Amino acid sequence: MAYVINDDCVACGTCIDECPVEAISAGDIYVIDPDICTDCGSCADVCPTEAIHPE
Repeated sequence: MAYVINDDCVACGTCIDECPVEAISAGDIYVIDPDICTDCGSCADVCPTEAIHPE
C-alpha cells in the first residue's frame, strides 16, 4: 500500500529529501509513484501540513 499526498500539500519539498527510493515528484501538489513507494512512511513523518497518508 503506497502513501498518497492530498490537496493540503504546499509543495515545500520536505518530503522529497526524506524519500529513500525517490518516489516523490515535484509539482503544484507533489505526487508519490505507487509503483516505487515502499510504504516506509518517512515522508508522512516530516510533512508540516500532514498532507501525506496511507492510500
